[in-house]
Parts: sequence; structure tokens; C-alpha cells
Amino acid sequence: MRRNHHHFGSVFRGSRTVPNDQDLKFHRNHRSLPIPPQAFPSLIYQPKRVKIGQDGYRRDLMVASIDSRSPPSLHNQPSSETCLVRSLRLTCTCSLICFGLGMFEVSCGVASEPNSSTAITFESDIQPLLARFGCNSGPCHGKARGQNGFALSLFGFDADLDFAAIAREGRGRRVSPASPDSSLLLQKATGRLPHGGGTRFSSESNHYELLRTWIEDGCPRTPDDAPKLTRVVVEPSNQRLVRDQSLALKVFAEYSDGSRRDVTDSTAFQSNERAIAAVSDEGVAQPGPVPGETAILARYMTHIAICRVALPLAGSVPDEAYAKLPIHNKIDELVWKKLKVLGMQPSLTASDAKFQRRAYLRAIGRLPTPTETRTFLADSQSDKRARLVDELLQRPEYGDFWANKWADLLRPNPYRVGIKAVWMLDAYLRQSFRENKPYDQFVRELVTAKGSTWKNGATVIFRDRPSTVEIGSSVSQLFLGVRLECAKCHHHPFEVWSQDDFFGFSAFFSRVGHNGGLSPPISGGEELIFTKSSGSLKHGRTGANVDPRVLHGDPLTLGPDDEPRQVLADWMTNPSNPYMAKVMANRVWAEIMGRGLVEPVDDLRATNPSANEPLLDFLADEFRNNGYDIKHLISIIMKSHVFELSSIPVNRNVADHRNFARYYRQRLRAEVLLDAVNDILLSEEKLAAMPPGSRTTQMWTHRSSSLFLDTFGRPDPNQDPPCERASDTTTPQILHLMNSPQLDKKLSSDSAWPAKLAVSDKTNGEVVLETYLLVLSRLPNEEEAVRATATLPEKDRREAVEDLFWALLNSPEFYFVD
Repeated sequence: MRRNHHHFGSVFRGSRTVPNDQDLKFHRNHRSLPIPPQAFPSLIYQPKRVKIGQDGYRRDLMVASIDSRSPPSLHNQPSSETCLVRSLRLTCTCSLICFGLGMFEVSCGVASEPNSSTAITFESDIQPLLARFGCNSGPCHGKARGQNGFALSLFGFDADLDFAAIAREGRGRRVSPASPDSSLLLQKATGRLPHGGGTRFSSESNHYELLRTWIEDGCPRTPDDAPKLTRVVVEPSNQRLVRDQSLALKVFAEYSDGSRRDVTDSTAFQSNERAIAAVSDEGVAQPGPVPGETAILARYMTHIAICRVALPLAGSVPDEAYAKLPIHNKIDELVWKKLKVLGMQPSLTASDAKFQRRAYLRAIGRLPTPTETRTFLADSQSDKRARLVDELLQRPEYGDFWANKWADLLRPNPYRVGIKAVWMLDAYLRQSFRENKPYDQFVRELVTAKGSTWKNGATVIFRDRPSTVEIGSSVSQLFLGVRLECAKCHHHPFEVWSQDDFFGFSAFFSRVGHNGGLSPPISGGEELIFTKSSGSLKHGRTGANVDPRVLHGDPLTLGPDDEPRQVLADWMTNPSNPYMAKVMANRVWAEIMGRGLVEPVDDLRATNPSANEPLLDFLADEFRNNGYDIKHLISIIMKSHVFELSSIPVNRNVADHRNFARYYRQRLRAEVLLDAVNDILLSEEKLAAMPPGSRTTQMWTHRSSSLFLDTFGRPDPNQDPPCERASDTTTPQILHLMNSPQLDKKLSSDSAWPAKLAVSDKTNGEVVLETYLLVLSRLPNEEEAVRATATLPEKDRREAVEDLFWALLNSPEFYFVD
């Protein structure tokens, strides 16, 4: 009777009233109920008849009430209820009871076609349940040694191991086909026996029935010739929510034979930002308190689909407000379009002085001089901001500043590769950016580098990462934005990448040869990098030799005369490659705008979607179509009106932190900040292994001692690249600017600007004006000018001028890009 009544029972999935145990028992014994005539004037339901056969074993039935006062709605409305029709073997016509504001009955014909594809099997039905309830996750039985003697593969990437653990291990003690209800697997999951993971589901649930039927049928495996799961989709894939509205998601698995199956019940859900939209275990999304956009992840087996959920600000903005916004290029159009969806409005336009300082710091990493500021502010031409961007990108400082950024991503440990090798790589990077080398050529030269580490700086990355799997994961992350490292040991927890993808990609570097050099830490010798005629990489799990394979591609058979790294570079730099241009566009956007469209910037995946996918696609296409010109990419971003926005929020963007409704302030990079201090105070930094007069952005090694740079986030020289710098402000940084003896020495020097201005023939008002231009790259407003001038005496004013400089150097306006 247990199984028969379940075949035509109903499962409530709506957002209203959940039937209790008494309701369910009543339902089993009374399939015909009188309908109170006052309950609902009319009732509609879809579909009228369902067939459960080749394409799955479950269907959703939507039931809604209608009356003369409002139109019917069958999706996610308060008056709608969802019933689940499930059939395993029987053909029947059933009555369904929905529990909501009242009880009522409809008849829906259900036809079941007995077929082997509808049989419950391990890979198709049981493994998804293990993932759905977290049984094979890291904190539970999926960790390396399992839990209490029961180990499963992490996220179900090894079906053979999982089946053996459940159905064969310990003489099959976890399952009992002769008496399914006494199976250890079911008793633990339902809490009838002590279980560290707690009760996962009840004995009255569909999940229990599914597991019980599988055990009773003898724990069958999925046949080898069964249709293969190709992808998973979630419906809807995009949704705009309003307050107090819920969204019931549905997940469908699509198979190689073209069939489609509802797998919502076996899917695990997760929200990227619960404050915007939370999601229940059953896939019902609820809006949170914070407006914005987030992604809800739906994981079924090793496949993931996402639903983008937008929660706009309360209230409305007239269309005219968006139509009047300035549009300099396509970037502005795409950002305004996104803000309109979210009901946000952009901040006002930044002043000329703010824009100029921001442009200098973002393009070349230095402050404008007082003369440059005066000239720019006096320019009355409407195109002066665009002209400034073009001028900055031709300045010699550009190459050093952007090479310094890339040194964080590629600069090796000097104790591992040797000092000369570090210098050669740094020189290669600086020359590449000084000549504005096309990015695809830059990537190709690095990936295919050969020769001496003392002559070709590009080869040093292979000296730093001699292990095949290390250089493989590094290349995929740096140049493709794909973090394959997790897939080295198991299927990637948040993406489609498997161990086969990891080792297949790394296999392109299995024939990299090394000749000469010494092992760390005595590694100062020269090393030659070349391509061997043979070489292989063994799979981490199977131990078999792995053929090279590009992402989403098939294994390649390469002969001794083929150059694997050249084949990889051809694929990476091909215009059809979906990764390379996009991750570089995201990097550049992050450097200019203060944060990436995707964060972290080198973690592009479906489960970490872009804040504005059309915008990222546009930037990647623009970069690709213009010959991978990095300066062109920087130029179109800096010439957008979005780049000109003020950092001061308005009422309808206060909570925004990822849609670029305003400019995001960011603390200056350590080297840029130290150079700015030295420029303002006319001082010079003494840098080890650097010629006199060098700027800190020109440093080629982090082994040069500097307490200032270390305090403000310079990477540790022993840290492996890529190095990600934190832009947060810390207490030691604030105290260093306030109390540093070195800074005080520079400030009080006879050759510094404070001393020069104090003894000049300038009036106090002029001294204040000059100080503001030097430190903050702007003129003081009227109140600032009056208050600052009042602090300066007519005679012996040096100490007061130094105090004024000190106060401005310690203001957030100085050490932030605003």
C-alpha cells in the first residue's frame, strides 16, 4: 500500500500552507472530498493530462483559483498552489488535493509508460539525492577520510566509489533489499538511528520513497547505454522580484537523447547574496532587505545552472530621468540600462579637479603637478577630459605603472629562481608595456617561451613553476580566468571542471624541458627552457597517461614534432576563445573603476556571474576587435561618463557596491602612495639595487627593504604569484602616516616644499592654495582657505606650514583615489 498510494499522491510545493501529517493521512484514505461551494468560485489547473514515461518520472501540476475580481495566475502568485504528480510504474487517473485557503479536488489524467528509462537507478536518482542533502560534501562523508567509516567521493565525481560504499562495503550492511525500511541508509537519514548529520528527511517524504524503492529493487546501476546528462537548466533564468513575492524555481536535466526531466526535488540550491535574495532547500527564492542583483545556484550532480534575481529599489524613477543621462560610449548605455532595472540612479558628475587626479592615478600612477592642475582647470574646451586621457596614455610613466601591476601576477620568488632571473622577467614586462605590445602576442610569448632565463625574461615563469600541474593551473587562472586548482583532486565544487579537465589542460606543459640551474634555495644559476620530444602527465586518480585537451575540447594526439604549448597558445589567442579577452577586460576594468565586473577578477565561472554581463561581453569584443590593444581598452573605459561619476552617493545608490552607480573609492597602491609623498615633499627614496632618482613603481624586486611599502600592502617576496593586494585601510597604515620618523624627516627637511614655501614671498593665502594643489590636486574651497590661512602666522611660519602639509597628508582624500 505504501508504494501504490504514492504513485498518485500529491506533494505540496507552493509558498502557502504546508499540509501536516494529519492532512496527509486524511488524503490517503479520502481521495474524494466535498468542495465547499464558497471556497472558490472557479478553479483552473494545468496540464489537464500528463504522460510520465520516457522523459522522466515526475511532473508539476499548477492549480489556481479565479474569480470575477482578478485574472487567473498560474505562476508564483499567492492564490496558486503547486502539486507534484509522481508515477513509478502504474497507469492511473488520479484526483489531486491541494491545501491552501481551503481544500478542493481536481481530476488530472496520468498515464505512465513502463520503461527502463523510468526505473530508479543509482547514477540518475540516488547520487543526486546525496548531493541535494550534502551527504557527499566536504564537512560530511565527502571529506578525504569520510565520516565514521563511511566515505563518499566529493560532490559525487566517482560513481563507482560511491556505489561500492553504499551497496557493497561491509557486506552491504547499509542497504537491505529484503527489508528496505530497516536499511541503515534510511534509518540514519530519517533519524531513527543516531546520525551525526541529523535528520535529513522524513519517512513520509518523496526522498524516502525514492531511496526505499531503489533498495527494494536491488540497488540497480544506470545502464551504460542510458542517455547521458548533457546540461541542467533552471527556469526562470532571470527574474525581477518585488517585496513580499516568492519565486519557485524549477530545474530540468537535459539528456543526450533529447529528453528533459524535472529534477527540482533532487537539486541543491544556494544564493550568492542572501541579503538580496535567499533560497530555501526546495528552491523557493525570497527577497531580502537589500536591493540589488544576485545569482541563485542550482546544482544537480556535476552540473550547475543559475537564475539571476534582481530586487529593485522601492519606489519608481521616471523613464525621462534615464533618457537624460549623458552617453559618451556603449559603456554608459549598458550601465544605465542595468541601473534602470534596479531602480537606481547614478551620482552626479565629478568636478574637473577630481577627474584629473583620478585619471592621473589610474592611468600612470602619479599625481598631477600644480602647473598641470592649473592648466587643466583653465581649459574651457568641452573635450578636455578625453584629450587628457589620450595624453596620459602616451606618458612614459604608463609602462612602469602597468608593468608594476603585472609583476604582482608573474614576479617569482627570488630565492627560487635567482636575482638575475627576476630582473630579466621584470625587464621583459616593462618593455612589453612601454611598447604597448598586443596582449595576444604578450600571452603567446609567455606560454611558448624558450631559451635562457638570463636572456629571455618570459622563460622565468617556467623556472618558477617547474611542476607541470603548477604551471598548468597558473596559466589557466592568469590568462583565462579559470581556476582549475580545485579540480586537481576532485570535481570543481562550483563549476563544470573535472579532474579530466585539469590534467588535460596541464598536459600541454608535460614536455617542457629544463637544463641547468640549481635547486632552491641556491638557485642563482642560468637555466635553459626547451621542448622535449616526448613526455607525459599521469592522471591523478587513474594513473593513466593524459593527452592534452583544451577546455571543453576533446583529447589531442600530438606527435614528437608538434609543439604542445604552441597548440595551446593558438587556441588561447584565437578570436573565438571565450576566456582570454574577457578576463583581461575584467582586469583592466577593475584597475580603472576600483572593482571588477567579476570578483575575484580571475575567477570567471557560471556560479560567479558578472555584475553586468552585456558590459563585460562588450569590453571583451572591443578589446579583441581592436587587436588586443590594452591602451585602447583603458581609453574607452576612462572616456565613459561612468568613469566621470562622483564617489558621493545619492539617495538611490547608497547601497550600491557593484553596479557602478557611483565611483568606488580605493586606497592608493603602496608604490604610488610613496611616490606621491616624495613628489609632494621634494624628497627622494633610497632604493636598494636601483639608481638614484628612481621611483618605487620602477622597482624590479620586493627584496628592497621598505617599511612604508610593507605597511601599505606590498607583497611578500616569498609569496607565490599571482599576488592579490588588499586595498583595505588598516590601523598600522594610519599610524604610520601620523607618526613615521622617516616621513617626519622628509616633512621637516630644508629642501622640502614646506620649508621652501615658508621662506618664499608668497602670502599665507597663496601658500595655502599651493599646498592644496600639491597634496590634493585641487584648489581649497572658501571655508578651507579661510580656516587654513588662519593657522599660518605672518612670520616664522615654517612649523605651521609643515603642520598643514601633515594634516592634508593624513586626510583620506589624499591616500584614496576619489
